Amino acid sequence: MTLLLYLALGAAAGTLAGLFGIGGGLIIVPTLILTFSAQGIATEVLTHLAVGTSLATIVVTSISSIKAHHAKGAVRWDWFAPIAIGIVIGSALGVKTAAMMSGPLLQKAIGIFAILIAIQMGLGLKPKAARTIPAKPGLIGAGGVIGWASAIFGIGGGSLTVPFLSWCNAQMQAAVATSAAVGLPIAIVGALVNIQEGWNHPLLPEWATGYVYWPAFIGIVSMSVIFAKFGAKLAHSLPSETLKKIFAVLLLVVGARFLLS
Repeated sequence: MTLLLYLALGAAAGTLAGLFGIGGGLIIVPTLILTFSAQGIATEVLTHLAVGTSLATIVVTSISSIKAHHAKGAVRWDWFAPIAIGIVIGSALGVKTAAMMSGPLLQKAIGIFAILIAIQMGLGLKPKAARTIPAKPGLIGAGGVIGWASAIFGIGGGSLTVPFLSWCNAQMQAAVATSAAVGLPIAIVGALVNIQEGWNHPLLPEWATGYVYWPAFIGIVSMSVIFAKFGAKLAHSLPSETLKKIFAVLLLVVGARFLLS
């Protein structure tokens, strides 16, 4: 029964990611927290387990996204390289930061982030292009901040990278494509450090390696890749702005629940 739930979550995450152009982490982390809680997984580890598992799934799903964007020549690899340097450092520090937080505190942080993204999506807020792409040191620094925050919240960084590159006057196509590429090092480093941080934790459930829970990983990955294509097709036939507002309300409710619980 639980495996069916993970398969359904993968289908939902893939569909919504393809539909709204957002990473699945925004959907996966809150749902896994609720699912793990219902399974009776210890509160001390369930939030960290949700974040680590989400990052592990993004390793797989981001590869197909990168291939698609690279085939169109949209990824700016000259931006990616310095950002990735910062990402590696920032992601490792982000997991270490999350490990120092209690499960309930981490849930509240995720709740605040979900509410902020809900406001941004619901109101359609976009940064105005106010500057140009910074030199390598600036991109490394930006990558560090993006990696740090993304690893804490279990996301691929698209909700942070795209606004940053747009603020730097990048074309939207290049910003989205480069953001997809940036998600891979975030996910790889984040997943590996989460495995290391949770290694042999006495409260972890069976089939977990550190803070990555493999039954959830397999269920989510097997369906999300398939349904991302379905979501992308739906995006061309449904009123996306209305759907974004509906999803923003959903995120707002989830964020408020975590914040007030």
